[in-house]
Order: sequence, then structure tokens, then C-alpha cells
Amino acid sequence: MAPGIYHHLPIVSSNEKGPAPRYTDTVVKPRLLEKHGQGFHGLHLPQSLSNILHLNLKPHPLHVHPLFNLNLSDQRTPTSPKEVIATKWREVHGSTDWDCLLDPLHPWLRREIIKYGEFSQATYDGFDFDPLSEYCGSSRYHSKNLFKELGLEKNGYKVSKYIYAMSHVDLPRWLERSHLLDKWSKDSNWMGYVAVSNDDESKRIGRRDIVVAWRGTMAPSEWLEDIQGKLEPVGDGDVKVEHGFLSIYTSKSDSTRYNKSSASEQAMKEVKRLIALYREKGEEVSLTITGHSLGGALALLNAYEAASSLPGIPVSVVSFGAPRVGNAAFKEKLQQLKVKTLRVVNKQDLVPRMPGIMFNEGLQKFEVITGPLQSVYTHVGVELKLDSRASPYLKHGLDLVGVHGLETYLHLVDGFFSATSSFRVDARRDVALVNKASGMLVDDLRIPERWYQLSNKGLVCNSYGRWMKPQRDPEDIPSPSIDAPIC
Repeated sequence: MAPGIYHHLPIVSSNEKGPAPRYTDTVVKPRLLEKHGQGFHGLHLPQSLSNILHLNLKPHPLHVHPLFNLNLSDQRTPTSPKEVIATKWREVHGSTDWDCLLDPLHPWLRREIIKYGEFSQATYDGFDFDPLSEYCGSSRYHSKNLFKELGLEKNGYKVSKYIYAMSHVDLPRWLERSHLLDKWSKDSNWMGYVAVSNDDESKRIGRRDIVVAWRGTMAPSEWLEDIQGKLEPVGDGDVKVEHGFLSIYTSKSDSTRYNKSSASEQAMKEVKRLIALYREKGEEVSLTITGHSLGGALALLNAYEAASSLPGIPVSVVSFGAPRVGNAAFKEKLQQLKVKTLRVVNKQDLVPRMPGIMFNEGLQKFEVITGPLQSVYTHVGVELKLDSRASPYLKHGLDLVGVHGLETYLHLVDGFFSATSSFRVDARRDVALVNKASGMLVDDLRIPERWYQLSNKGLVCNSYGRWMKPQRDPEDIPSPSIDAPIC
């Protein structure tokens, strides 16, 4: 047990027969569901080959499950109450590798994980995926408006800088491309942002927190087909990382508008600026890097660089559905640099098994015979393992996109109490969010699949009665000159 951590953190108990566990006076006691019976309740056969990946093999018979006495018009806030964690922020940030905080999952940590997950989700929700848009591949909003437009102002952070990326590796499907000749950039894509906690949030969490959020890809197939599988040396010694990930993180070209400097250089320049700004004011500063899928891989590369060049700054990574990035030497170097990594993984998700499905950290037991295996991919950090089957809201079956989706991950984190407990009845996050880009929710909930889109698919009716794509507001048009740092 981490020394002293529960001197101030409320005690967590999964004993249903004893006194009700009290996290705080404002958090509802989590009630545990009885295990839901398995079995077939009718098979939904695929209508065509195009929907076979969304086949629902085992829908839940919701009419007999107590969880579904659910009022979807419930007006309660869809987030857990904020608690002041200032006295124990280092433990929540991973100083003790989250010892005794993951199983059962402490509510303070749960809320922080969801907060950083929402920052990762913003890189999707704000991204222009429309191939018919001249701004495809950019953010739909100016950096100062991103959180306001996406309803994330409640988290108490403000975006200070956007990050753009390109790649010198031929990855034709890792990002969306406009079909138009006249487009904002032929080379670069919006890949994430740097944000910083405001005064109120900094007081609650006990330090000034700088966040770097990296965007991933929407579907595993978009980049798994193109992943290089080639380890490339980085830094000193035997440290190696995946070639394609490193290319996205470090590529630049003087002939581009947005990547005269690399994503790495953009992120580190802004992080260093913010650290200097707040250290000069005498404040304690932390760096938290987050990302989903490919974004989780970029987060680890960013953490490696930040910890190497910023001694004394606590660096943590919170990733969701992230692949392996480097070899055992990369893992060891991150440990030496005291980077704390929390990997949130869904058991059914295939992406965290990539690359290195066959040749991975599992082979380390043979090193007595083979010697050090420096060309084998290895995961980094502590794992929080989730299971889609634990949620009675979700379909069971083969849905590779759905089980990998970040909103599915956030739903499972919100409902997770312990490895031996059922889904929390008092989970607060809106279940409808799961279907933003998937069809994972059971049909009985009557939530449309993939409902998150622009009204009328972005078309507006002008004063002449003609439907057309609108022009963006001038400040929302991507431009290196107007995307200046704030704070």
C-alpha cells in the first residue's frame, strides 16, 4: 500500500454487507449489480457484408434487468462531483504508480481519468473529417473556442496552442484528406493541443497542470494496415520506437505552412513556455499527456522527450486503447526518467495488442536462453483493464470499431468499481455518448447509431433558399498567424 495515501483519501470498500463505504459526503455509494445472465436472446443476422463488424450476437434482455429502470431524461449532471484533491495530487497523478487506487477504482482517480479522456475526445469532436470540406484535416474551431464549443469549459482548462503534424512515411489512410484541390493544407493535419488549468482548477488539484492531448484515428483499420512494424533507434543506447509513430511525431518541412516545425517541436516549445511562466510565479507545475489509439503512442513519445529535457517536472501519461510503442529499453528509460503511465485498456480491443502480436513482452521469460530481446515491442506502465461485457448497456459481439472507441472507454471507466464487481448503478456519465461514433449501445435504449454529426451534414440554407456549405467564421479558419499562444 502506498505510504500515507489513505490518511486523507476516503476509504473504498466493496463489502456490500457491512456499513456503506463513504468516499465523500457528496458522492453516492456505488451499488453493485447482480451478474447478468448470459445466453442468446435472439440473433441479429447481418443484412450485408458491410455491417458484419457491427453484428450483435448477445443483446441483453433489458426488460428483466433492474438497471434499465432508467429515465434517460434524468436532469442530474452527467459528471461526478468535483472533490478537492490538492493534498494528495501526487498520488492521484501516479507518484506511487496508482498503488491501491485502481482496484477498487478510487472515485478521485476515476474523475481525473475521465477528465483527461474528455480532453482526448475533444481532438475527435473538434476535427473536420468531411472530405468535401476545404478545411478537412483541421480543427473546426479556433483554439480559444474549442472547449466552449464542445462543452468542456467545466473542466477548468483553457487551450493555449494547437499542434499540427505531418509524416514522411507513406501512410495514405492515417488521416482524413480533402477531395478538393483548393484546401487549407496539402501536408498537415491538426493533431492535438496544449492546455493549462485555470486558477480555480489549479487550486482544486493542488498545482498548475499542463495538458498535451494527442489525436488518434477513428478506426483501427485506418492505420493498422499501414503500420510499419519497424523499430527505429531514438536517443542514446538501445532505445527503439516504432518507425511510423516517430515519423508523425518528428516530421517537418520548410515547404509547408504548418509543419516548418514538427509536432514534437511545437508541443515542447509551448510546454516549456508555460512551465517558465508559472514557475516564475512560484507555482508547482505538472505535465499530463493524454491520447487515444495512435494518440496514446504519440503521448508516450512526448513524455519521453519531456522527461528527458524537463528535469524536476512530474510527467504522467493517461492513455486509452494505445498500441505498443517501443522496445524494453524504451520502457526502462521511461522508468528511469520517472514517467508515470496509466494505460486504460478494454479487454476486447485489438489495438493494444499491436504491434507485436506474437513478439512482445511475453517473450521476456525466454531471455535466460536468448539474451536481451531489444527488437521486441513492450508495453509501458500500469494497466487499468476494462471489459465491455461488464456493462449491461453494451452489445456483445464483434464490433472492432465500437470496442476501440474512446467514448466506449469512458463509459466503462465511469462504470468500473473493481475487477470482481458489476457495473456501477450510480455511474453518472451519459450513456448516449457511447453511440456518438459507434453502434455499441443495446437497441432497447433507442439511441441512434453514430449520431454525432453536424446538423444537415453541414449544409445551411442561405437567404435565396439554396442549400450550401457555409463559410467558416474568420477566426475559425486555420492560420499559423492567428493560432498564437495565450495565457
